[in-house]
Amino acid sequence: MEIYGTFGPSCTRLDVLTEMFEAGMCGLRLNLSHRSLAESREWLDLAQKAAGACGRTSQILMDLQGPELRVGTEGLPLELREGETLPLSALCLPQVLLPHLQPGQALLLDDGKLQVVVQPENSCLVLRGGTLLPRKSVAAPGVELSLPTLTAEDHENLRLAPQMGVTGVMQSFVRGREDLLALREALKQYGGEHIRIFAKVENRQGLETLLDWIDLADCVVIARGDLGNAMPLWQLPAIQKGIAALCIARGKPFMVVTQLLASMESRAVPTRAEVSDVFNAVLDGAWALMLTGETAAGAYPAEAMTYLCNTAVEAMRFLQMGKE
Repeated sequence: MEIYGTFGPSCTRLDVLTEMFEAGMCGLRLNLSHRSLAESREWLDLAQKAAGACGRTSQILMDLQGPELRVGTEGLPLELREGETLPLSALCLPQVLLPHLQPGQALLLDDGKLQVVVQPENSCLVLRGGTLLPRKSVAAPGVELSLPTLTAEDHENLRLAPQMGVTGVMQSFVRGREDLLALREALKQYGGEHIRIFAKVENRQGLETLLDWIDLADCVVIARGDLGNAMPLWQLPAIQKGIAALCIARGKPFMVVTQLLASMESRAVPTRAEVSDVFNAVLDGAWALMLTGETAAGAYPAEAMTYLCNTAVEAMRFLQMGKE
């Protein structure tokens, strides 16, 4: 099994990364929505040094921006208070989204942690408050935009990927075969044919076309953050189980990601429900697991990785006992 963390300010110290590799981590994800590959050279070198101290080589996954919507930076962070009305412009929404916003349209921010609904006269009402940070995701359920598979920034990062030791590319919001064919062609163009493609299921379009493109991915990623915004949350477990079953039937590796141990962003010990979630993901056949905010911005990155790895080991031991 492959187990990943996510780069961020909380874990980019040699001692912390070394502890994470010692716990069983095989590599790290770099979220390129927040920084470029070129700007991350020091982080990548640090990861390889930490892995080397454990006798390993770090796997590096770069997560492309792709056809993903994020808020900008101007005027953020911003505290959103439940029940208040504020101008839409205060949210620093992407320009491409604005013409599609009509009164009554829901907007889910930061993986759905915050929610507003569009009001007349270019305003919005806060339904679920909190702090809106720069470059956080924004989803508009029911709105479909025609966005390019790869941005100019994606192409520049893909160009540098082979020379900077990238071993996998995560394609966000896969919509169909065309997205993965475009990514494979770009990798070939830049000499990265050997780099694995991790295709993320993050919306209904990607879910509905999964059978059409699953053969083009090296690994299917059940990305529960945005996927959970695309449907009532109580439907997500069944969707996750369905994707897992399809991948098993097709012999396709899959990864489970997002909020595996979310409480550990601020607590030293996970909840029992989180540990059970991780355990069951392994029992469902997950080939890989990945932490995001827990290691990138959490207060206990090494501890979170230790809980993740130990729980995965116990689940694999349980599976082996059933085969004996």
